[in-house]
Amino acid sequence: MSKIKIFALGGLNEIGKNMYVIDVDNELYIFESGLKYADDKMLGVDYIIPNYDYLVNNQARIQGIFLSHGHDEQIGALPDMLHDLPNVKIYGTKFTLELLKEELELEKIKANLVEVVPHKKIKVGKNYIFPISLSHSVPDSVGYVLYTKDGAIFYTGNFVFDSSMQKSYKTDIGKLAYVGKQGVLCLLSESLYADKTGFTSPKHRSYKYLKETINKYNNRILVNIFQGQIYRMQELLNAITEANRKIVILGKSLEQNLIKAIDNGYITFDKSRIGNIHHLEKNSIIIISDEREKPFSNIKRIVKGYDKFVTLNEDDTIIFASPVYDGMEKSATMLFDEIAKKGCNLITMSSKQFYSLHASSEDLMLMINLMQPKYYFPIIGEYRHQVANAEVAKQMGFKEENIILNLNGQVATFIDGKLVDESETVKVDDILIDGKTVGDVGELVIKDREMLGENGIVLVVAIIDKLTKKVLSGPEIITKGFVYVKDNSDLLKEASKMALEIINNNTKVSYIDYNKTKNQIRDNIGKYFYQETESKPIILIMMQEV
Repeated sequence: MSKIKIFALGGLNEIGKNMYVIDVDNELYIFESGLKYADDKMLGVDYIIPNYDYLVNNQARIQGIFLSHGHDEQIGALPDMLHDLPNVKIYGTKFTLELLKEELELEKIKANLVEVVPHKKIKVGKNYIFPISLSHSVPDSVGYVLYTKDGAIFYTGNFVFDSSMQKSYKTDIGKLAYVGKQGVLCLLSESLYADKTGFTSPKHRSYKYLKETINKYNNRILVNIFQGQIYRMQELLNAITEANRKIVILGKSLEQNLIKAIDNGYITFDKSRIGNIHHLEKNSIIIISDEREKPFSNIKRIVKGYDKFVTLNEDDTIIFASPVYDGMEKSATMLFDEIAKKGCNLITMSSKQFYSLHASSEDLMLMINLMQPKYYFPIIGEYRHQVANAEVAKQMGFKEENIILNLNGQVATFIDGKLVDESETVKVDDILIDGKTVGDVGELVIKDREMLGENGIVLVVAIIDKLTKKVLSGPEIITKGFVYVKDNSDLLKEASKMALEIINNNTKVSYIDYNKTKNQIRDNIGKYFYQETESKPIILIMMQEV
């Protein structure tokens, strides 16, 4: 009897944090190890990765982690995970591993990296893996075929079909059709653009628009772009070359990645056109990229006037050549307002007009036609996207019982090549990363930060005589972000009286139950403040014996 389990530790009902596990007769094959960008509500959190306890507890069974391409949503969790999984092999194409190496070197992490070559079958564990070239916004993107005795399982990653994309961006349709003819048990296909009709191509092409925009403005232009969007970066550089303009790259990481891509033939551009940030020309084009954990961080620094190289003036034009992250719309709007106040020309490329390179409904249909899978598993995207992807499959004649609509942690089990309902689940959760802190930021910390942001903090300070236990000073009420002190002196005086009364009531001969006293002060003053102000500040109590 053969048994296959497929489930996600991240990537379902969300955008980013992709991590899919295929268990073939107790051998684990992991596809992707990505992060998710923190949105405006995740105060102080840089990014989010999947809880990978399951992998740590079963690392002896892991055959490898297979990366489809070099975006943070696919590789971004690895620098944090590899501390606990140091011996796991990481498989990826040349360019994907080059991007990963840079992140690992920054963190001084050693990893067991294995370069895969598209269309070259490799033996992994008891089974075979076959990478197939697919078209996406970054070169050397692949999908993975996992051959099992019950049929092939194909993981697409992100993809589009566009015959104009060649070389390291080219899709090998012949290999896809070949795999489909061999028999596919299950197709795991992305869902992000499943609700968009037609093919994504040519709506992802932006060269003509960028060229027209650059030619329109003769003064300095600042372009904010995701450094992972190599295809759009190439379109931008083509437009700059056509306009005979020089570029300046702001950011060491972006500059290193761009130079590396040019040197390895992934980007075509004359490096002599790259100028020096210390000698900006009046019509320079400055290319700026976001840091992975802090969207808009670099452009924000310029807009706020903190950058030591670039100071905005009214003649500048700022182009946002990448779409806004989901959940970051509020930050983006505030940033756009600040730019407008500076008097600069602001140009945002609409995500409705210029698509990212994800599979729309016709792309998905073509992939299904090529693969002819027995079962269909929509992945990568929010649940509404997964449902839209399932509807695409139904249009292709799939029966509902052969479409797998799961959430993270829900296990799809196949016994002897047939889907069975075992209702098994594995533990899933988010790990919130704050700076270099892994795992110490949870929901309670976020809730405290929300309370601080919304209602402020109140500090109750009292000095107690060590021998007599009498109050020598205070209780003094100190507030930050709660109320304006001068206009609310009576409120704070009453809170101080309440605190003093509670301390005196809990004082016995040479003894005070400090835990009980602090809890009572916190509860009583908290209720009083809410009654008077309808706010719930965080209340901290400091009682010091002298």
